[in-house]
Amino acid sequence: MAVEIALLGEVSARVDGHPLDLGPARQRCVLAALALDAGRPVSVEQLTDRVWGAEPPPTSRATLHSYLSRLRHAFGGAVALTKGPNGYVLEADESSVDLQRFRKLRDDAGGRPEALTEALRLWHGEPLTGIGGEWADLTRQQLAEERTAAELDLVDARLRLGHGPELVAATATRSQTWPLDERLAAHHMRALAQAGRIAEALERFRATRALLVAELGAEPGADLQALYEELLRDEQPVSVPRQLPSAPAPFAGRVQDLAELDEVMRTAGIATIAGAGGMGKTWLALRWAHDNAHRFPDGQLFVDLRGFSPDETPMEPDVAVRGFLHALGLDANRVPAAPRARAAALRDLTAGRRMLVVIDNAADATQVVPVLPGGDSCRVLVTSRNRLPGLAAGVVALDVLADADASTVLAGRIGETRLTAEPLATARLIDLCGGLPLALSIVGARVLTEPDLSLAAIARQLEELRLGALDADPSVSVAVVLSWSYRALTDRQQEMFALLGTAPGEDVGLPAAASLAGLSIEDARVTLRALEEASLVSVGSGFRVRMHDLVRAYAAGQQVGDRAGALRRLVDHHVHTAHANDRLIDPHRPVVELADAVPGAHITPAADKAGALAWFDAERHTRRAVQQAAAAHGWNGGAVLLARVSHAYHQLRGRLDDELAMWQTALDAAGNPEEQAVAHRIMGGSLGQVQRFDEALHHLDRALALAGQIGEPLQIATAHGSLSWLWAGRSEFGRALDHARAALPHYEQTGNLMLIAVAHNNIGHCAAEVGDLAGGRESSSKAWTMLHELGDRQGEASALDTLAHIEQQDGDHARAIALYDRALALYRAEDDDYTTANVLSNLGDPLLELGRHDRAAEVWREAVEMFERQGRDDEAAHLRERLAALPGQ
Repeated sequence: MAVEIALLGEVSARVDGHPLDLGPARQRCVLAALALDAGRPVSVEQLTDRVWGAEPPPTSRATLHSYLSRLRHAFGGAVALTKGPNGYVLEADESSVDLQRFRKLRDDAGGRPEALTEALRLWHGEPLTGIGGEWADLTRQQLAEERTAAELDLVDARLRLGHGPELVAATATRSQTWPLDERLAAHHMRALAQAGRIAEALERFRATRALLVAELGAEPGADLQALYEELLRDEQPVSVPRQLPSAPAPFAGRVQDLAELDEVMRTAGIATIAGAGGMGKTWLALRWAHDNAHRFPDGQLFVDLRGFSPDETPMEPDVAVRGFLHALGLDANRVPAAPRARAAALRDLTAGRRMLVVIDNAADATQVVPVLPGGDSCRVLVTSRNRLPGLAAGVVALDVLADADASTVLAGRIGETRLTAEPLATARLIDLCGGLPLALSIVGARVLTEPDLSLAAIARQLEELRLGALDADPSVSVAVVLSWSYRALTDRQQEMFALLGTAPGEDVGLPAAASLAGLSIEDARVTLRALEEASLVSVGSGFRVRMHDLVRAYAAGQQVGDRAGALRRLVDHHVHTAHANDRLIDPHRPVVELADAVPGAHITPAADKAGALAWFDAERHTRRAVQQAAAAHGWNGGAVLLARVSHAYHQLRGRLDDELAMWQTALDAAGNPEEQAVAHRIMGGSLGQVQRFDEALHHLDRALALAGQIGEPLQIATAHGSLSWLWAGRSEFGRALDHARAALPHYEQTGNLMLIAVAHNNIGHCAAEVGDLAGGRESSSKAWTMLHELGDRQGEASALDTLAHIEQQDGDHARAIALYDRALALYRAEDDDYTTANVLSNLGDPLLELGRHDRAAEVWREAVEMFERQGRDDEAAHLRERLAALPGQ
């Protein structure tokens, strides 16, 4: 007869699956007192003490004999309750008592997570539930400590296997509950680090250290210190950013300023180049940066904070920080959630590295401080129209060019011969330009286009325009020069120039500029080249057009026919081109229906996926600005569509900061419940990817509510599916399973067999994670059968992967290996290198369990190579460590 005695929860017993009536609480306490020491004698005195405590009633012995007799009767001979010289013995197999099974599994686990997981599954609540007394309370406490120790051993084991991303939430909760426990702090730090959230892991150490010092007056122990140093040393991304814009066009006249800047950069960690608009601050910063790039082998970072842009608000410092983190190799989905943590991550990643950070166009010191790197090895170069008194920096103050330097600049544009032929006119031109490099550059360009016009005549034209300008600000000289230059443009050039003044974004591509102006692409190219020759725009790589802030402000003030119509053409260019390129990136996504583009908007899709990705890369910041412009004009459909057709790109590139920003704009613009449901769902999923769980849950709950109002099955199903994914990411697999099951009937209403099969596979995965291996196996097997019949090899491989994981959990390692191998063959046939690498990594574990070390090493070496090719450095590093630990490696 099969006997089961449970102590790890409610005290109970079964024989051949049938529950026994164990009588009143004290009678059950007698059974627990004996079962705790099953197979060993327990004296009458011990039993009495365990049941009644230090002061038993006079009738305790008689009552004890009665309880024992009733227990023998209840078990009906299935177990023996014998009395020997040393007391009573419960004669039962070790496997009959759940506590004994737990202890054996725990002791024999050898650090294997499967064994520890199986041991912990024997627990069903608070131990010894249903009995009271001092002994029961003390034993409950001791058993709870055993359970906690086993749970911590399981965390250690899972962390050794790299399961940190799945453990972040659980380790956070435990370390917050016991903030002085260094082992718990180490668990949370390792989980964060394996999830790529290194800065948060380092911050966790600092917080723990501060608490230990404050509460106990002690520094962290050697193990925690060593982990902190390991994370600082070994876990930092190795990306070497090269973000400097192209070297500026040569011009003379700042030799002394360059020398002064060189001295400040040598003696101070931060230098500010301050001066009025048009002084050449950015030119000086980039000239010095390019001349000295060799001094910064760990990379150069650059950001334009747009502190003085005429039509855009200054960039939030946190946006710049996120951009730097991405450039330093930190994936967007691993960037810390809080702005302070992001700034700390930047300091951690740059500390000890020899890097140059160029921060252009800062409005004030508060915009700069969060963007500063860590340590003393980096150098920072800031440009601003202000001296930034709140920034501890050496200042290089730019003034107007001296006449000799200004003459040299002008000669560099028009030639020494023409300059020296009219010395008086030259002097007057320099005076009228106010010694500003920008104005001199524009005048020089105009002179070249008017070879028959004398310098004296040009000077007279400028004098006439200058008469009404009484302001002494040097930038007035730029406005005068621009006015004079603008009058010389053709009507087409003037219109293009004026429209560019209010075009959203940092720059504009050629097809976008053609759409803006309603020109053919070739006519737009010719027009933009003419503006470039007049020094009114600069054209960079990929024919992307930029304007100086002062030029842009002047252009925006010029009258032009239909700015709203021009902007609408630009918006439609972005919407339709992004949609076409999105289909190249992910051709299997549901088709988004578009209205026809307005006349004059160019649709210029790429030829292939690589070209599509390159287009999205080039238009990254501009696309967000275009979306905001569309929303500001009430073109809500365009604002929502730009978010939808950018989604696949953002996920593929890990641009979750852009994803969140664009979907927030889309959510604000969404005009109907269906659009709102989609926006909330994708916002929720993206917030979950960056570990902002509470916000993610709010949006996904809202998406589900809206989907229910709409009553559209696919909307309801995908909302449940996203909630299932979110809860699974928190290792809350019970809740994940509830949503996975809730999604299925709605997927079934769509009639889409592929979606139905994927839903079954999701159910299988979640069921297995909550311990229902049989149910998980059944659901994933059904998914595999459906996907196999549908001919969906990718989906079939996913189902086989899930089944392999289930067999591995169930201890059938040979079957797990066979299923992983089948999944591998299908993933390879589909050229899915990303998932192939994952399966190879997982395959090594069951191979090790069967002692097949050589093949485990072989598949892990291949996985490491693939991880490295894919830029998955953290996963490659973790697997290399495991490889190194294998015998003979």
